[in-house]
Amino acid sequence: MSIIESLLVKLIPSSKYPNYLRRKGVKIGNNCEIYKSANFGSEPYLIEIGNHVRINSGVQLFTHDGGLWVLRSDISGYDQEFSDADIFKKIVIEDNVHIATNAIIMPGVHIGKNSIVGCGAVVTHDIQSGSVVAGVPARKIETIQEYADKCRDKIDNTKHLNATEKKKYILKKYNIKS
Repeated sequence: MSIIESLLVKLIPSSKYPNYLRRKGVKIGNNCEIYKSANFGSEPYLIEIGNHVRINSGVQLFTHDGGLWVLRSDISGYDQEFSDADIFKKIVIEDNVHIATNAIIMPGVHIGKNSIVGCGAVVTHDIQSGSVVAGVPARKIETIQEYADKCRDKIDNTKHLNATEKKKYILKKYNIKS
């Protein structure tokens, strides 16, 4: 990305960022939240995102195998065979998916609907719908139903509060003096 393009991205309001990505070729559904520090790589037109998808900061989506760089080198001994080689694969993210901070999505991955990818996960294989995955490499740790069951006793209903009300609620809950 050029310096000018980097500055342009910084100036784009977050709500307009999906439109910028669409102009780059990413297919994006409705009601998506995509942090501007997410990286859509050199072939963004190979990425398809469904409806109601959140892609957090630092997420990396790779649509090509960069390791071929080594094989293209005359040092490798494979340079004749791989001198002009690339491998590209599409990434598909279905509806209602959350991809947490600093996750890495590798080429060819298909993420099923109603799924969660944990922070820092490296996703090398398809993710079945209704799954929560985490780790390096990412593995299924529970179903979305198990996650919902686990969360029920822990939730704080604060989405309707403004920032000041939310802070007051949290400080009171944890008995913190401000």
